[in-house]
Amino acid sequence: MSNWLLVGLGNPGPTYASHRHNVGYLVVDELARRAGVRFTGAGQLRSDVAQTRLTASGGMGGIGAEAEQLILLKSRTFMNETGAAVGKALAYYRIPPERMVAIHDELDLDFGQLRLKFGGGDNGHNGLRSIRRSIGTGDYFRARLGVGRPPGRQDPADFLLSNFPTALAEDVAVEVSRCADAVEALLTVGLDLAQSRFNN
Repeated sequence: MSNWLLVGLGNPGPTYASHRHNVGYLVVDELARRAGVRFTGAGQLRSDVAQTRLTASGGMGGIGAEAEQLILLKSRTFMNETGAAVGKALAYYRIPPERMVAIHDELDLDFGQLRLKFGGGDNGHNGLRSIRRSIGTGDYFRARLGVGRPPGRQDPADFLLSNFPTALAEDVAVEVSRCADAVEALLTVGLDLAQSRFNN
């Protein structure tokens, strides 16, 4: 079976780790935790990569002929250069764009909202724009995790590059876990069923 590339969008380094813009990193971290695998540096890909498998039954970390290989990726580039790492990874692992899932924050969805989709525009997201520029298409799956709009007149960029409020820590963990569930469902039961279960 073909591989899948699961890309968590974010900015590298501890300074950015808890920012709203980094929820994609948090979701692939959760997927790696479930599979019992760790990220290691892949310098030629400008990324940290972990590999596991997803069995037909939906379990992660499975082995056997029926298991699909999953490449989990966190770019070591900043968000607006994500496409460079994604393009290298797709070529290296010989994965077509339609076998990729980009997991990212979404300003136009309220916190607590999740949407799975295939294709579409970049909606002002610098990471998605960089991916399109690098691979020449937007035809890949997306898992969009809502972070909401900034309050008042706060600059959206400043809002994204700030931490979630401490009071939301447990809720953030729940939403990250739910998004990981949605990605697993997308891979095992397909987009339509996964959307019916998780899109809200």
